[in-house]
Amino acid sequence: MSETATPNAAPVSAAERIESLDVLRGFALLGILLLNILGFGLHTAGYFNPMVGLGEHPGLNLAIWGGVNLFFEGAMRALFSMLFGAGVVMFTTGLGSGSGLGKSAALHYRRTFWLLMFGLFDAYVLLWTGDILIVYAICGALLYPLRKLSPRALLIIAGVIILLTTITYEGMAQIMRAGQVAAAEIEANPSLADDAERQMLARTWTDFASDYLVDEAAQQAELTERNTSYLSALNFTVGYMAKHLSVAVPVFMLWDALAMMILGMALYRLGVLGGQRSYAFYLRLTVSGFALGLAANGWELYRSVQTDYDLLAIFSYTQWTYHFGRLGMACGWMGLVMLVCQAGLWHAFRGRLAAVGRMALSNYLMHSLICLFIFTGAGLGLTGALERWALYLVVLAIWLLQLWLSPWWLVRYRYGPAEWLWRTLTYGSRQRFLAGP
Repeated sequence: MSETATPNAAPVSAAERIESLDVLRGFALLGILLLNILGFGLHTAGYFNPMVGLGEHPGLNLAIWGGVNLFFEGAMRALFSMLFGAGVVMFTTGLGSGSGLGKSAALHYRRTFWLLMFGLFDAYVLLWTGDILIVYAICGALLYPLRKLSPRALLIIAGVIILLTTITYEGMAQIMRAGQVAAAEIEANPSLADDAERQMLARTWTDFASDYLVDEAAQQAELTERNTSYLSALNFTVGYMAKHLSVAVPVFMLWDALAMMILGMALYRLGVLGGQRSYAFYLRLTVSGFALGLAANGWELYRSVQTDYDLLAIFSYTQWTYHFGRLGMACGWMGLVMLVCQAGLWHAFRGRLAAVGRMALSNYLMHSLICLFIFTGAGLGLTGALERWALYLVVLAIWLLQLWLSPWWLVRYRYGPAEWLWRTLTYGSRQRFLAGP
């Protein structure tokens, strides 16, 4: 931590920031809460299983689930990951900064290490079991060697990862479908359990399904643990995160985030994320992105309804169309935001979104802090108490708070509190905090 700030090692000033990136980051950050609120406010199976949290208004709650999945699921996370990749390029190469100078490898890895610490704090202190910062820190450590690759090379690498994960998803779907059939056959005829291969397939399915097709007693047991006290909620989180970090992260989330980050690096170098392409380009991106995304997501939604919400039809990582849907919607939203920025529409609202984006880390952690006190035993203990539709009233309240608080804060301070601490730890010297010349 002895390294001090120099002209080659200093944070980007507010004047050097690219507004479209901040607006897009703010938009994605707020959009992510549409999905994360399910992890905060429902049983953990509720993120994927729309049967969780139906309550007294099943039609309304299923419609909300369908709408969120159609327009936002995966897309906001993809956007946020792309922007993280763009940030790595800006930080390590200086592209888009006023100085045009990048930072050293030591600074990059120090910055990544402290992001990991923020993620561990988010998961184990603020008790957010869906924390993404840990995954981002791991990916960030892998991205440094790619920082100067050509856009074409980056696009190829991202495409290969997307293709391989798509094949993996389809392979997993086929295995789980065979396991589902085997389990049903053994249940109908127990003597078939003597078939080792059939029994292994059936066990694969039941182990998978047990996390998402939970009965009332299992749901209540989890909710009681999460709602009783801070310590009981911490105990649940420690157990959940052990499985999450050992299975979900290396198998699914790491590759999901890495592909989108590398794609974001390419799109930034091509001027797409920086708002440097033509109005016609963004119009085409919007139309084609939404067309692809709505087609893929609409097909998945149709299959979910037609199969009466069969687990293999509603689980994202068993859909070979998943990346097409989320990437299409992410590009559609990206193009739309860039069109709004280029046309100069909604100036005041764009300013508020940009402020939210400039404080993305602080605002992300604020989501966890607010929901810690609303939903866990550290506060009101309302996990599982609200139906899906009611959770989105909480989302709206948090949106309004952050759209008001972020610009108010940045008039007075140069950075959000978490951003200031992250920069101070990264550069090894106390950064200026108060706003002003």
